[in-house]
Amino acid sequence: MPRCARIKAPSCTYHIMVRSISEVLLYDDDTDKIRYLKTLKKYQEMFRFKVYAYCIMDTHAHFIIYSNGADISKVMHGVNQSYAQYYNRRHGRHGHLFQDRFKSKVVEDESYLISLSGYIHNNPIDLENYNGNIEGYPYSTLGIYLGLAQDAFGLVDHKFVLLHFGKNINLARNQYLGYIKQCISLDILSDIEFENELNDYWSQKSLYLREQTAVDVAQQMSEKIGFKKIMLSMKSNSKATEYRSLYVLFLRAFCDLKYVDICRVIGNVTQSRVSKLCSIGVDLLQSNDKYRSIMNDIFENCKTA
Repeated sequence: MPRCARIKAPSCTYHIMVRSISEVLLYDDDTDKIRYLKTLKKYQEMFRFKVYAYCIMDTHAHFIIYSNGADISKVMHGVNQSYAQYYNRRHGRHGHLFQDRFKSKVVEDESYLISLSGYIHNNPIDLENYNGNIEGYPYSTLGIYLGLAQDAFGLVDHKFVLLHFGKNINLARNQYLGYIKQCISLDILSDIEFENELNDYWSQKSLYLREQTAVDVAQQMSEKIGFKKIMLSMKSNSKATEYRSLYVLFLRAFCDLKYVDICRVIGNVTQSRVSKLCSIGVDLLQSNDKYRSIMNDIFENCKTA
C-alpha cells in the first residue's frame, strides 16, 4: 500500500513521534537518550526549528516542534538516520531501527498545544521510579518547565507554552503543574493513528524562509569573511576547510538543499564528504562566535514578520 503524502508547510508546529521496531529498544540507556538529544541539537543548529517539549522513553519519543521554515521531513530523516548509524555501531547490530517513518500531526491551535504538552509530560507516569514524581524524569521537558532542571543542551523554548498560564513565571509554573496533575487520564492523545491535516497555525509567528540561492550564500560569505569559490577545491588548507564546511552548512540551512544537490554545486565531492563537512560546520558554529554571528545575520535576512 503506498504511503500517504506527509502534509507540510513552513509555518507549522508538529507533534512528532518516533518509535523503534517491535523487538528493539530505541534507547537502551542514558547514553543513547543523551546522544539522540545531542543529534537533535546538531540539526537545530542547522535548521533553527524550535522545540517546545519532548519526552524520551525506552521504545519511543514525543516532540513538539515548530518548523520555523524548515522542511520537517528533512530534519527528522537526518536526525533519525544519524542516530540509527550511531546506535547500530554502538550495539553491534544491522538493519532498521525505527518503525516506518516518523509520525507527525499538525498542532492546530493553542488549546491542542496545551493538551498535547500535558500528554507528553505524563508519559513517564507508569515508570516505577517516577509514579507520582514525573517532574523528576530526566528525559522530559517537564522539569525544565517547572524550573527543577536545566536545559543542558539549550534545546527547548519552554516559555512558549508556559506563557499561556500567566506572565509571571512562578505563577505560570504552579498553574502548569496543577494542569499536569489534572490531565493524567487524557484520552485525547493516547497512542493514536496520526492524521496529517494542514492548518494555519498562529500566523503572527515569524519564520525563516529558505529561498536563498548558492550564489546568494557565497556572496554574503564573501562580504563577511572574504570567502572565495576557489577555496572549494583547495586541499590541505585548514582555513579553506573551515570556509568550505560553513558553505556546505549554509547551503543546507538557507537553500534547503539535499546533500546530492550540494555535490552538484561544489563538484568533485561525495555525499559522505558533504555530510562530514556539514558536521564540521556545526562544530565551528558552536565554538566560534564570529561564525555564529554570520549565520545569525543571514538568518535575519531570511526572517519574515
